[in-house]
Amino acid sequence: MDHVAVVDLGYGDAGKGTVVDALCATLPVRAVIRFNGGAQAGHNVVADDGRHHTFAQFGSGTLRGVPTHLTRFVVVDPLALSAEAAALGNPFHLLTVDGDALLATPWHRAANRRRERVDRHGSCGLGVGETVSYARRHPDAPRVADVRSPARLRRRLAAVQEAYGYADTALDDVVDAFTAFGRAVRIVHESHTMRLLSEGGCVFEGAQGVLLDEWRGWHPHTTWSTTTFGNVTQLCPSFRRLGVVRAYTTRHGTGPFVTEDPALCLPEAHNGHGEWQGAFRTGHFDAVAHRYAVEVAGGIDELAVTHLDVAEAHPELAVCTAYRVDGRLWDRIVPGPYRDLSYQEELTTRLLRARPARLHRPRDWAGEIGALLDAPVAVESYGPRAADKRFAGARAAARPGHDHRRVA
Repeated sequence: MDHVAVVDLGYGDAGKGTVVDALCATLPVRAVIRFNGGAQAGHNVVADDGRHHTFAQFGSGTLRGVPTHLTRFVVVDPLALSAEAAALGNPFHLLTVDGDALLATPWHRAANRRRERVDRHGSCGLGVGETVSYARRHPDAPRVADVRSPARLRRRLAAVQEAYGYADTALDDVVDAFTAFGRAVRIVHESHTMRLLSEGGCVFEGAQGVLLDEWRGWHPHTTWSTTTFGNVTQLCPSFRRLGVVRAYTTRHGTGPFVTEDPALCLPEAHNGHGEWQGAFRTGHFDAVAHRYAVEVAGGIDELAVTHLDVAEAHPELAVCTAYRVDGRLWDRIVPGPYRDLSYQEELTTRLLRARPARLHRPRDWAGEIGALLDAPVAVESYGPRAADKRFAGARAAARPGHDHRRVA
C-alpha cells in the first residue's frame, strides 16, 4: 500500500475522520500519523457496530486498533488527551508522541478564551493557536520531552504561567498531571516516523481544512497550523494526496463564506453551535474556493466526496462555479506569494463582497465535483460508517487520458 495523506480542502468538518476510518477498514494500515492541529480537531467516526467517537488527538483508526503517532507538528494537550483516552478505554498502548511536539497548557487555553471574548475570531477555545504563538516568541516553550525532566518542566511551565499572569491554576497540579502523562505515553524521537513508514503503509490524518491554513486561508480568520500537505512533505518522501470535500460547503467560525445560504436547514448531530466557534454555517458547494484549495495545496491525486446522501436528498442544494464582485464575474482565486498575509487579507476583503453568480444542481454530484476539481473520485461517502463508503476506482479508470492511480 502507498502512504496516503488525507487533507480537507474546505473549512474543516468535511469528514476526514470517516475517510481515515474507511481506509483503515479497507487497507493494511501500519499507523495513522497526525501532522497538524491538536485537541481542537473533531473527527467524528461511527463504527459499524454503532459506537461513536469524536477524535481529537487519537487517530481515527483507533476503534480498529490502528496505532496513532503524533508528530512534532501536533500541539499536544495532555489534559484533553487524558479525557479522550478515558472515553476510548485508555488505549495508550496504541499511542506514540514525538518529544519535540509543543505542549498546550491551561494558561494557553485561558489566554485563547480571553482573546475570544475581546475580539471574536471563532477559534475552538482550546489554546492551540495560543501555544504556537507563545512558542514563536519563546524558544524555551514547553515540549513533550520536558515531561521526563520534572525540574525543566516546572521551570518552563512557570514561565508560561508568569507570561500570561494567571494564578488560578496551581503550577504543582499541572506539573503532576503532565508528569503522569509522560508515564502513560511512549515518547519517541523524530526518527520514529520514518520507522513506521518503513514498516508498512501509513495514513496521514490532517486537521481543519486548507481554506483555514495559516498562510493560505482567508486571513485573519485562519488557524495557527499548516493544513495543506506541507508538513507531510517534511515527514514522508512519497505519498498519495487524497483531498476530502463535502458535497456542500460548511464552516464554523467567522470569516468569508461566499456560498453561505441561511435558508438551508441541514442540522447535524455532531456539529452545532459552539461556545467559542459560534454557529455551524452551511452553503452550496463552492467550486471556486475548493479549486483554489487544490492549487495552493500543490494538487491532489484523488478525491473523497462525502455527504452525498444529504446532497441527493435536498433539492435546494447546488454547486457554485463563479462569484460576482463589484459587478464582475470571478471564477478563479489567484494564489499570492507564500506567506504573504497582506495578500491574503486583500482576498478576505474581496471575498466579503462576493456573491454567488453561477449556481446549478448537478445530476451526478461526485462526478461533477471531481471534474470541477480535476481529480478522480476515489471515495464516495453516503453516510458516517465505513460501510457507507464506495471506493469508486472504476470511475477514475473510465476517464480517458487520466493517469492518476487509485488509493486502494
